[in-house]
Amino acid sequence: MPVKSSIDESVSEVAVERGNRSAATVESSSAKPSYTCPMHPEVQQDHPGNCPKCGMTLERKTLTAAPDEAESAELHDMTRRFWIGAALALPVFMLAMAHLIPALGKRPWIDSDASRWTQFALATPAVWWAGWPLLSRGWRSIVTRHLNMFTLIATGVGAAFFLSAVAMLMPGLFPDTTQHQGMVPIYFESAAVIVVLVLLGQVLELRARSRTGSAITALLNLAPSTARQVAPGGDHQVPLDQVKVGDWLRVVPGDKIPVDGVVVEGHSSVEESMVTGEPLPLEKASGDKITGGTVNGSGSLVMRAERIGSDTLLGQIVNMVAEARRSRAPIQGLADKVAGIFVPVVLAVSVVTFGVWMWLGPEPRLTHAIVNAVAVLIIACPCALGLATPMSIMVGVGRGAQEGVLVKNAEVLERLEKVTTLVVDKTGTLTEGNPKLVDVLPAGGFDTKELLHVTASLEQNSEHPLAAAVVQGAKERGIVPEGAKDFRSVTAGGVAGVVAGRVVMIGKLNFLRNERITDLEPLEASAAKLQEEGKTAIFIAIDGKPAGILAVADPIKSTTAEAVGGLHALGLKIVMLTGDNRRTAAAVAKKLGFDGVQAEIEPAGKVDYIKRLRAEGKHVAMAGDGINDAPALSEAEVGIAMGTGTDVAMQSAGVTLVKGDLRGIATAIRLSRATMRNIRENLFFAFLYNALGIPLAAGALYPFFGLLLSPMIAGAAMSLSSISVIGNALRLRKVTL
Repeated sequence: MPVKSSIDESVSEVAVERGNRSAATVESSSAKPSYTCPMHPEVQQDHPGNCPKCGMTLERKTLTAAPDEAESAELHDMTRRFWIGAALALPVFMLAMAHLIPALGKRPWIDSDASRWTQFALATPAVWWAGWPLLSRGWRSIVTRHLNMFTLIATGVGAAFFLSAVAMLMPGLFPDTTQHQGMVPIYFESAAVIVVLVLLGQVLELRARSRTGSAITALLNLAPSTARQVAPGGDHQVPLDQVKVGDWLRVVPGDKIPVDGVVVEGHSSVEESMVTGEPLPLEKASGDKITGGTVNGSGSLVMRAERIGSDTLLGQIVNMVAEARRSRAPIQGLADKVAGIFVPVVLAVSVVTFGVWMWLGPEPRLTHAIVNAVAVLIIACPCALGLATPMSIMVGVGRGAQEGVLVKNAEVLERLEKVTTLVVDKTGTLTEGNPKLVDVLPAGGFDTKELLHVTASLEQNSEHPLAAAVVQGAKERGIVPEGAKDFRSVTAGGVAGVVAGRVVMIGKLNFLRNERITDLEPLEASAAKLQEEGKTAIFIAIDGKPAGILAVADPIKSTTAEAVGGLHALGLKIVMLTGDNRRTAAAVAKKLGFDGVQAEIEPAGKVDYIKRLRAEGKHVAMAGDGINDAPALSEAEVGIAMGTGTDVAMQSAGVTLVKGDLRGIATAIRLSRATMRNIRENLFFAFLYNALGIPLAAGALYPFFGLLLSPMIAGAAMSLSSISVIGNALRLRKVTL
């Protein structure tokens, strides 16, 4: 495809409305959005609504840069219902409570029919319009036999309202013993205020859910809305969702990189802090990879799109976090089991409360029985129990995303808290992953140039990082590789082939021995000294004779020592697991202060070693970045992948460190511990609240102090419990990691 070498100043700008952005969506614009329940993932539908099992609002599975219209509409609707309901409920409450105010208590209109009918008129829309979403969920739970917190709300509010309405319209149905000053008591204020308080809890919950996605929205907004597509007739802008793999795109100075790809023309510096965390821009030229969402500097680039949509790094990050927000931690099973039997038990307790007050209570018995039975239903609403785990998970996962720590699901977050042993790969995890050729030691009868020539010629056919270091090192020394024949590779061993008619073998010492190369002792002695310096020795044989050694060094990341210290401070044991030579691995492990090292180990051996650690009762996390680490990452209780590594490693891991910085592991563990502590606090508050609240609502204090808990106070206490759980979960947004 022809490419313009200069920026076309005549590129036509296509205006894109920000409200209609399609570029930053993770799902295809043509795909139907899917909604699911955080508490019951098996519930799936293609439109917004409420879960038929627990009544909670369904969440969109795939996030977009723009706010979810359905979610925004529900928040707006609930907020409107809350304020209108509050405006209606306030005068009802004031009229009902006026007799308690000394200055008003003796006024004739306080207990008049006008006051009662005014309460009825105002409470009716407050309950049946403002509270309709709550009542409809409660009715649905009864019809479908999935009893939940809305069952209790609807039953309690309905009982209070209908009791009062019947007392207003047909007072003759009530015995004289239930009347006070010739009138049957009414509880419109309880029904209306309970609805308003529950609506307040719903509004706060919806706002909290919206805030937990702010980190994701910020990430999504890193992507531009359009891309400049290079075409024979000139550049033209297209919506980002129309970009295809293989398209050539122009990135002018100051523009954001639209998708993941590789530079095919031009030179510039790119600010990649969103990926690397490093503030300094990185130089990019032809052949270099660039990431969507990063910012181009002063130069112009032409790139080839390689990964688009949800396949980009940005898309993978968002999808991982979105999935983690919907997942459930195993600790949620405790709450689920309790909630499963809680509602039927509360209904039974309410019936028993009614019966006991009718049998043993003072006059008016019916009134006391109904009031206390309704109070039990309201105060026992398990809103706090249902929110305890999901709210903490949502906030915790969002907080992790802000720090570049992506958690695959809630179960991983819970497992991470228990980790006692961390197993880490060396290359690319502890080190820069960019090895360089540092020493060339030819054996007798061979010279440096000859050794480098045959080695680079053969190694250019290999994909191993050390091979790339050798080839690059040879080119830097003016050596031009030639073609090789009969190339073959032995996993975890080395490579062999024919270069210029000579049989060349390159690799580990054991590989050459297995190929029947003898007299390797002098090379082995030289290699030992290099390995003690932390260098990796590569042995070479030409035509069946030892030809020399190449030494490759991979610098340890500048942050690794700090990361190891931080992990030790958290009480973790750290073990290096590498396929590198024992002496090299031991030198690196000693320098960093590791608790153990396993070297010269193959991918299958890594898996076996982790199995052995787990059999000993240790809780193991594994950190790695390569394809060969994927099996071990899957075997560990928690796999941790470097975001700078391979896609296979990231897909096999439960945690991905976007910045590829080992310090992120300590951050992830602190996040896990803080989140699980927050969940336990929430569950404790929820259980304690219900354990104390139900006996009080049933009238446990009446025989001793003559105190009863009105349904209205019970409703306030129930809402307060939910608010306390939400507030406690939101503290995670400020936690120091």
